[in-house]
Amino acid sequence: MSEASIYQTLRGHLATLRLAAVAEALPAELEQASSKKLSHTVFLERLLRREVDATLARRQVSLSRFACLPSPWRLADFDFSAQPSVDKDLVRELSSLRFLEDATNVLLIGPPGVGKTMLAVGLGWAAVEAGYQVHYTTAADLAARCRKAAMEGRWANVMRFYAGPRLLIIDEVGYLPLVGEAAAALFQVVTRRYLKGSIALTTNLGVSSWGHAFDDPMVAAAMLDRLLHKSVVFNINGESYRMRAHRARAEAARMVLTP
Repeated sequence: MSEASIYQTLRGHLATLRLAAVAEALPAELEQASSKKLSHTVFLERLLRREVDATLARRQVSLSRFACLPSPWRLADFDFSAQPSVDKDLVRELSSLRFLEDATNVLLIGPPGVGKTMLAVGLGWAAVEAGYQVHYTTAADLAARCRKAAMEGRWANVMRFYAGPRLLIIDEVGYLPLVGEAAAALFQVVTRRYLKGSIALTTNLGVSSWGHAFDDPMVAAAMLDRLLHKSVVFNINGESYRMRAHRARAEAARMVLTP
């Protein structure tokens, strides 16, 4: 076979195997191998590295899309000086993602605006960038999705969905009432993930208030028991970022308007 024929056959093999990145890089890599007199081993490694890099990039895109994280916040964006009640060393330890290895949960408790969601999302992005499967949902959306699935006979499917990610972020627990089916759905998700996958949960409810926030104190107690068994808890008592920003804008406007 001629060189041209062999080349076309090779391109056909790559198309059959769906190695698109290798096929795209092949001409340039052949030229490099010839001009630099690379060994067969080095040439093959360089070529396959292109496909590996492309595969990893596609996986990152897929993980990012599945995660549904609501903002680009990273842990590095968090202003610890504004929230001194947040243990910086503990956040740094969590950023290592070792807590995912033994299905430890992270509970972020505090009033609105103190950075609970920012920390949870930052952990989410750290996990995504490390190659873990992550999914973000609000408690209200989780309850609505579970209710719809129950009505359509897909309860088992939605439970498998929420049990799957290595890290499930459940935001805004307690901001809206969780009673009846909603409370049962959240309890089932927590139970399915117990000792199997980590939950990062944000709430404005102190632990002692959960029994009053759900219509069934026994369900609330059982849920907390599972969440707290292996957990890291942040009680954030600082001032709201939004209120601080509002005052800063108001002060800036006052300075402009003051003669």
